[in-house]
Amino acid sequence: MFESFHQWALHYTFLGIPAWRWLVAATTAALGTVVTLTALRLLAGALGRRHLVAVRALGAAARHTRWWLVLLAFLALGAQALGLSDRADRYIGLVGAVAVAVQVGLWANSLVHAWTTQTLAAEGGQAHNPVVLSMMSWFARIMVWATLLLAALSVAGVNITAFVASLGVGGVAVALALQSILGDLFASMSIGLDKPFEIGQFITFGDVAGTIVHVGVKTTRIKSLSGEEIVIGNSELLGNTLHNYARMQERRIVFSFGVTYDTDAATMRAIPDLVRSIAADTPDVRLDRVHFKGFGDSSLDFEVVYYVTHPDFNRYMDAQQSMNLAMMDAFAEHDIGFAFPTRTLMLPEPLRLQRASA
Repeated sequence: MFESFHQWALHYTFLGIPAWRWLVAATTAALGTVVTLTALRLLAGALGRRHLVAVRALGAAARHTRWWLVLLAFLALGAQALGLSDRADRYIGLVGAVAVAVQVGLWANSLVHAWTTQTLAAEGGQAHNPVVLSMMSWFARIMVWATLLLAALSVAGVNITAFVASLGVGGVAVALALQSILGDLFASMSIGLDKPFEIGQFITFGDVAGTIVHVGVKTTRIKSLSGEEIVIGNSELLGNTLHNYARMQERRIVFSFGVTYDTDAATMRAIPDLVRSIAADTPDVRLDRVHFKGFGDSSLDFEVVYYVTHPDFNRYMDAQQSMNLAMMDAFAEHDIGFAFPTRTLMLPEPLRLQRASA
């Protein structure tokens, strides 16, 4: 039986091609398609159970395999065993290359989409810069399909040099026309990559102070302390020196006070200990130093440096108020007077007051 099959495969022809060549082509197409689809399905299932976003995205991309594109690619590969003419082989190879390029594009597109979706879902929909994340995803898809299109045209024998050159000239013209918009666009990408601030953080620059509520492609929106929304271009925003208070772990505070010149030296030596005791009893306060700083115009000046161990501004104000009131109580108990601006006039002789004559 095997001998008769062997003779049939060698001598029977279809469309002028021996049967064994048809068998090789069919076996290559069928076996290659089944093995590839099975392997990709197993890979997608294994990667889909992982916790890493990138690995799960690879699994999602593997699930977007089109069986007919895989079959078409292996049919083109198997057709090489048919011994066709060079022209036929070239066209069949072109069809196979297009099928592979389209499938690779679908994988890349699915990979980028899955990574973007899963990243946003992992952050509860509150990504640091969802607009930039989506924009980067969009750019990545365009680059993938543009690269595959140029590769397919090159394989088809099209001279893409002039095509790419014309795209370059057109791109320069568009860039000049949209210079300000593109500046804000790339500034938005810079915000997303460099992360000088994130949504929900409190920043200040110039005379603006507020909380970031939205980062867009062209503008950033800030809710100011007085309640209004401030809209500013991304490039203009990054041109300022930004103070990001949300990343502050603790707040360093420096304040001064003065006592009157009639305070004796022994009391002056006791004042730092009084302030240290007050700071130790104040919540969220870590004292750094207390010093008799110098002689002012109308006061003996002290400088106090301490840290509020929480970045919240209200806690800082509560701590400062608590220390101020405690110092007033302690100084009153020790008969220490706070200085205020005064001026003493030294006259060469006693001042005589005379009533003006009528």
